[in-house]
Amino acid sequence: MKRRKLGTQGLVVSELGLGCMGMSEFYGQGDDAESTRVIHRALELGVNFFDTADMYGPFKNEELLGRALRGRRAEAIIATKFGNVRGEDGSFRGISGRPEYVQACAEASLKRLGIETIDLYYQHRVDANVPIEDTVGAMAELVKAGKVRYLGLSEAGPATIERAHAVHPISALQTEYSLWSREPEDELLPLLRKLGIGFVPYSPLGRGFLSGELKTIDDLAPDDRRRIFPRFQGENFAKNLAVVERVAAIAKQKSVTPAQLALAWVLAQGDDVVPIPGTKRVGYLEENLAAAKVTLTPDELARIDQASPKGSAVGNRYADMSTINR
Repeated sequence: MKRRKLGTQGLVVSELGLGCMGMSEFYGQGDDAESTRVIHRALELGVNFFDTADMYGPFKNEELLGRALRGRRAEAIIATKFGNVRGEDGSFRGISGRPEYVQACAEASLKRLGIETIDLYYQHRVDANVPIEDTVGAMAELVKAGKVRYLGLSEAGPATIERAHAVHPISALQTEYSLWSREPEDELLPLLRKLGIGFVPYSPLGRGFLSGELKTIDDLAPDDRRRIFPRFQGENFAKNLAVVERVAAIAKQKSVTPAQLALAWVLAQGDDVVPIPGTKRVGYLEENLAAAKVTLTPDELARIDQASPKGSAVGNRYADMSTINR
């Protein structure tokens, strides 16, 4: 597994990371034993970049990752997040970027992960009621204290990113990006490259849709959160499936899976791009990581772009987009 730089502060990670969210929540029932095998297999295959957040579970995902990496801390770059406030009962309680909350969340994450330093610490969502300078200022204090190495933002807008970067260098922005979520190409990617900030696409397989495994909404478990997303509902599902079928046809011609083609496309968007596909099964992990060996020619990239042009996906990414791109 090759390495890529995120930002200009010294953070270097595997070119593909592992998103751990679905191991604990949102995408149906989890299996901690199998998830641990996935994490260990990822390490064996050269992945060193693992993504979690305090809200996943809630709180359980950090504990799972911490247990899985016990005794192997030196092999891993751990990224976690704060900002989406949840109760122990799983309730969603809003967004907070208050400095005192930042400090408390970092201490709690360190304890759950069983580590002394968080490698990459993201603000998960921007708090519209707290100046970004105050939030990033508190994050910078964590760096000074040796509790965090590098700082990141998630789903932040261009103006916010520039203000945050002026307070303390931001090493990475995490935002959804894939063949059916190409909005970052308009403003975000050019700005990140201007400022020297790395890009970490989450859901690079369109929440699994681009894998070609989903044919109807009933392929999802009854408690799978994707059922509430607009792109998975009603006529939107069928229209988006047509895009997947066009991508799958190109993948077949190249003798790779649709997931591998979709990930290879994201990887081809620049050496400063590090996607973090998530899975809770070893088989899918191995399939995803094999995408790093897929090389796309200029002609193939053009055909993929034609099959899934910007704006081709039908429906919003979330039912509520009010916290996105702040």
